[in-house]
Amino acid sequence: MELGLAGKVVLITGGSKGIGLACAEAFAAEGARLALCSRSRENLDLALARCPGALALAADLTGEEAAAAMVAEVEACLGPIDILVNSAGAARQTPPAELTPRLWRTAMDAKYFSYINVVDPVVKGMAERGRGVIINVIGVGGKVAIPVHLPGGAANAALMLVTAGLATVYAPRGVRVVGLNPGLTETDRVAKRMQAEAGFKGITLEEARAQSVAHIPLGRLAFPEEIANAVLFLASDKASYLTGVTIAMDGAQNPVVL
Repeated sequence: MELGLAGKVVLITGGSKGIGLACAEAFAAEGARLALCSRSRENLDLALARCPGALALAADLTGEEAAAAMVAEVEACLGPIDILVNSAGAARQTPPAELTPRLWRTAMDAKYFSYINVVDPVVKGMAERGRGVIINVIGVGGKVAIPVHLPGGAANAALMLVTAGLATVYAPRGVRVVGLNPGLTETDRVAKRMQAEAGFKGITLEEARAQSVAHIPLGRLAFPEEIANAVLFLASDKASYLTGVTIAMDGAQNPVVL
């Protein structure tokens, strides 16, 4: 399917590994002009081997000024951002008994504000130009309470409301905002979560993985490339009437009516 993404300026936060990197490779294959952001220069260098020609910027997006400077540098180098894919940040997996107010605040910085600090300057620029798409890769933890992921889940729930709210505000100005909630996916981040769950339940990692897969009707975890395929469609004009929604992509693990 021709998605019309060639030449589009695409910024992907968290673009150096996992779902973000899979998105980067998919957009590159479509001929988009890519900017990747990550906290780790080492991870970015590895990503560039798979996405040659991309602009790679290291920044800690939990800081408002650092995020704004990163966005400004992308636009100075590549031009106005057409598509923003947020896939950065993850809250620490913590058993409930070990939670403290500080850890709840840290989780909001890691996931919620790492998105908001980038979305704010980008959505305003898109509105001025009368066009643009923002896709927030969030997570099902915002809808389903996971014992070792409560702070991160709270951040995810907040991001779903932000997605709906900004979509409503900016739709008249030509900007679409869409959320995507992947379920368990074959990434390092999910592997760490399963390790935390294994410790919480007092079982082996293999047992924790088997229990997780047993609850997925499709019988397996998602591959990052499958999530990336959905992101590309949502970013394209083929999805031109989709905005203000957060789409679950969890293999029917949580069969609810939204």
